[in-house]
Amino acid sequence: MDSTIKDSKEQQADEATTNISVSDALPSSSENSSKDWIQTTFTKQRLNVIKEELFVWFKTIVSACVYATLIVTFGFQVARVEGQSMAPTLADQDRLIVNKLAYRMGEPRRGDIVMLHYPLNPDKSFVKRVIAEEGDSVRIVNGQVYVNNVPMTDDFVPPEFRSHDDFGPTVIREGYYFVLGDHRNNSSDSRHWGEVPKKYIIGRVQLRWWPLPTARIF
Repeated sequence: MDSTIKDSKEQQADEATTNISVSDALPSSSENSSKDWIQTTFTKQRLNVIKEELFVWFKTIVSACVYATLIVTFGFQVARVEGQSMAPTLADQDRLIVNKLAYRMGEPRRGDIVMLHYPLNPDKSFVKRVIAEEGDSVRIVNGQVYVNNVPMTDDFVPPEFRSHDDFGPTVIREGYYFVLGDHRNNSSDSRHWGEVPKKYIIGRVQLRWWPLPTARIF
């Protein structure tokens, strides 16, 4: 009899202990709801932050595109050199900034490096150096350029880049310009396709910005 009572009490104690352990291990429904609410709120806040960041980036990109369009259309143009006709002053794949406003407010001058439409195919563009302006007399004797019968100082042309051809004399028409590449023996220029009308001159080469080690202002 005593043994039975004792066993019954021990069983009840074990059940109580088990119930307490299970109750402690499982969170209440209110605790689960609180955690879900915190997690949901954090997720919404994070999404709002991401949306704001994306909107800021979108505005920045749109603004940059607008500014770039205005700059290219009205002020400056980024250009890339293709070929060696202006070597050694400019090399193949150099990146340039072309000032398109320069000749809206002034005139091309001898020595200016300009970007122009190719007269025989205006869809193409070249970079050349202005050698003579309207009204100037130009002739070339054995590669030496004479402008108004004065030998041109062209120490920017290395001996190995000089040509030995003859040209002219010719007088540059009003509103036109005579251009040459600095690589005289490897350049298609006014010696081959004639003078360039001012309307075909896009702008003055203002800056070489790439490669960085050779960046310079002209």
